[in-house]
Amino acid sequence: MSEDSVTVDELAKKADRYLHEASLTPKEYESLKQSVAELTPIFSAERSYFVLGSYGRPEIRRLQLVKDRLNRQPGAYAFLMVDIRSEWTNTYLKFRLLADYTDVIVGVAEHAQGGFLVEQGYFTALEEYFAKTHVFKREYDSLDADAIDTGIDTNNPYSGMQTAIFEMLDDGGRLCRWATEDDLVECAEALLSSQE
Repeated sequence: MSEDSVTVDELAKKADRYLHEASLTPKEYESLKQSVAELTPIFSAERSYFVLGSYGRPEIRRLQLVKDRLNRQPGAYAFLMVDIRSEWTNTYLKFRLLADYTDVIVGVAEHAQGGFLVEQGYFTALEEYFAKTHVFKREYDSLDADAIDTGIDTNNPYSGMQTAIFEMLDDGGRLCRWATEDDLVECAEALLSSQE
């Protein structure tokens, strides 16, 4: 990403556009001003990675694993949405602004439960997001029941909408399949290698 920091006015213009007929309240505008400093690492890093996925207890541990692995690359800045302060009351707006300014969006998909489904919809609806999205999709065929800690139906873990998104990403060479955490680390390392 560029070394030039974004200004509050630039963020506010994007925010107004994303909110359609609504506009920022004075409180939201003040929160946006305070958040600009938090966005600095996105602009100063050679490459920034926005890591998305479900925030359940076992899932967030794996998101942290991916984030930590990506951050081992010199010049990289990987982060979760939750790492950016919670003063943002509008999480849709927060997601859109973070996705706009991040170089690579990394989705860690484990199932069709949780808030990550909305973000997956944006991957395909908005070309600028789709072009920079990579997804690590968990496969369950080789796992025994004791190795699955998310309580999902392993015979049908994903929705039809997700399956179509996975196919499009796979066609673009931006889908990595994993079963174990070791496989997940390999997905992160393969992404880093592809970015060199």
